[in-house]
Order: sequence, then C-alpha cells, then structure tokens
Amino acid sequence: MLAPSERLPAPTLRDVLGDEGFRVFFPLGALYAAIWPLQWVLVFGFDLPLARTTPPGLWHAHEMIFGAFGAALIGFITTAVPEWTDTPRLQGRRLFALAGLWGTGRLVGFLGADALGLLGAVADAAWLAALGGYVALVSWRKRTDRLLAFVFWISALLAAQLAVSYAFLTGNVALAQLLLHCAGFVFLGLLGLALSRITVPVTNLVLDPSEETSPFRPHPGRRHLASGLVAVAVAGELAGLSEAVRGFLMIAAGAAFMDRIGEAFIGREALRAEILVLAGSSGFAGAGLLLVGAARLGAPFGEVPGQHMALMGGLGIGVLAVFSIAGLLHTGQKLVFPRGAKLAFVCAIAAVLLRALPDLGLMPQPPGPPYAAVSLLWAAAFLSWLWSYWPLLRDPATLEAESC
Repeated sequence: MLAPSERLPAPTLRDVLGDEGFRVFFPLGALYAAIWPLQWVLVFGFDLPLARTTPPGLWHAHEMIFGAFGAALIGFITTAVPEWTDTPRLQGRRLFALAGLWGTGRLVGFLGADALGLLGAVADAAWLAALGGYVALVSWRKRTDRLLAFVFWISALLAAQLAVSYAFLTGNVALAQLLLHCAGFVFLGLLGLALSRITVPVTNLVLDPSEETSPFRPHPGRRHLASGLVAVAVAGELAGLSEAVRGFLMIAAGAAFMDRIGEAFIGREALRAEILVLAGSSGFAGAGLLLVGAARLGAPFGEVPGQHMALMGGLGIGVLAVFSIAGLLHTGQKLVFPRGAKLAFVCAIAAVLLRALPDLGLMPQPPGPPYAAVSLLWAAAFLSWLWSYWPLLRDPATLEAESC
C-alpha cells in the first residue's frame, strides 16, 4: 500500500471529462438542447442577430440536428463502440479535439453568424468525418461488419451537412430546407439503428438484473426495418418523386417505427420507465412520419406537426433515453431512473404534444408568447436530466465503474 505522500493525486475535472465520451458530450448536448430554443424564442423572438441570408428557422433546424443531437451522437458513438468491440476508448485530447470542432460550429450557429458560415461548415464536417473514420477504423481493425451500418449513416449525415452548408453559403433557401428535412430523417435512421442495439440488453437487464440469463429475443426482421425504410424514404425525397409516392414512403417508415413498440410487450415490466422511454421514442418517431405521409396525401394539416413529432419527439426522447441509460450503466449504477430523469421525460413529452397538437387542431394554442411554454418545457427536460446526472458524471469515484 502506498504511503500518503506516495499516493496518486485525485483526478481533476478535466481528467474526469476526458475519461469517456459520454462524460463530456452528454452535458454539452443537454445544455445546447436547452439553451438554443430558449434564446431563439424568448430572447430574440424567432430572429437571430447575425443572420443575414439564411432564415433563422433554418438555423434552428440545423442547430438542433447538428448541434444538440450531434453532441449526443458523438457521446454515444465514442462510448458504445469501444464497449461493443472491446477496444480502447477515445480519451483526453482526442475527445477534447472533437469537442473543439463541435463547439466551433456552435459558435457560428448559436447566433446564426452567416458571415462565418464557412468556418462552421468546415468544423461540423470535420467532426462528422472524424467520427465516421473512427468507426470505420475500429471495424477494419476488429474485422467486423457489425459497425458498417453506423459508418453508412454517419457518412450520410456528413453528406447532408456538406449539402446543407452549400445551400446556406449560396443562399438557396428552398434547397437548404429540403436538405435539412433529409438530414433530420437521416438522424431518424441512426435512431432506429441505435434503438435496435440498445433495446435488447436493456430489456434483458430489466427482466433479469442478475444478467445470468437473456430471456428477451427480438424478431430478427424487426431489427433494421425502420432504418432501412427511412433510407428508402430519404432516397425518394432526393429523387424528387411525386408527393403521393413520398407520402406513402413516409407512412411505410413510420409503420416500421410503430412496429418496434412491440418489443416493449414483455409483461408487467413493460411499465418500467426504462422500457417505456425506448418504446416512446419509437412511437413518436413513427407517429410523426405517419403524419407527414398523411399530410402529403391530403390530410387537413401541414407537415410541420408531423416533423416536430418525429424529430423533436422521436429524436429528443431517444436522446434523453440514451443519456439516462448510459449515464447510469457507465457509472456503475443500477438501471433505475432517478426522479430527475423521469421528470425530464414528462417535460419533454409535454413539450412535444404542446408543439404538435395545436397545429393538428386537437387543442388551442397555449396563452402567452408563441411557443414560450414549449421552449420552457423543453429546456426544463434537458436541464432536469443534467441536474440529476451531473454529480454522477463528474464524480471521480465512478471512473473505475464496470461498464455496461
């Protein structure tokens, strides 16, 4: 045993944050998801002080997809891939380099700085390329094809980012809007893929906390159906197929996400929050895509409520689910959501419904400034998660915790 004078110094906060991807990128994603809509709605009144050629609404979509959800993607990939492949995880400088690239893009996008658009575009493309390259390199070194689907979807997201940046820089608003929609759908493809990998071990852990058995076996045909049909729908968008055909493709992709809810039918344990949130993410994604398809086939409402239900609901709740599950298992905790996490999901669901239902004619718009209540509930969701999990993420005692 080392004498007191010989003991190693306690790790600093920098050491803790640089230990694993989720410790630094989950808090960054939560903060950005909470703050960006607040400043856009309540501070600037749906405007951005530095936006000149790009409509603020497009900056809003860009920053939620590549900013808030982008940080969640980096944290998820840099945490899950080493776990799946038994390889050394990214740490220290490499994580902080990714954070620096991601943060550079956010310095541009937070206020819609069109004049610095090229800088932001390069930074966002760089972290996406680095992330895809990392997954491809691990796949090559381990001689496994289990990661190739993630390489495909991250590459598709990189292509979407490059195309969106081109549209922003050239002032082509119509093209930028189409490409941002496609980028959101690409992220839904990533969501379907991530849920297929997460749901099985989480469900088995809920059914048998001792981990001695694996009672849950998903239907193999369900595993990649949602992601595959999203890919077909995105191809239809880019090919410029008729509105009716693209509507049916959206309905097919939505139905595949709704089908994933069947994985939650595991008996009374289906009422556990840890199972409900995964099913809820698929449910919102599926319902949103169904609504988008219905709007294109002549339903008496536009596509906007469906888009928000799919992207804000499906992706938002999915991101919170990943934050909450990985935040517990990778810090050595039992898989039981704390109250702060449960409150986060309640606020997020309320925000999604309050954003979508009035546009569907199912409830009146809430009183007060437009979407103020929505942005406050959305911010409360991510800040509640951060308040609950930050002590775990920054605690040096959790560094040696057994991974999930």
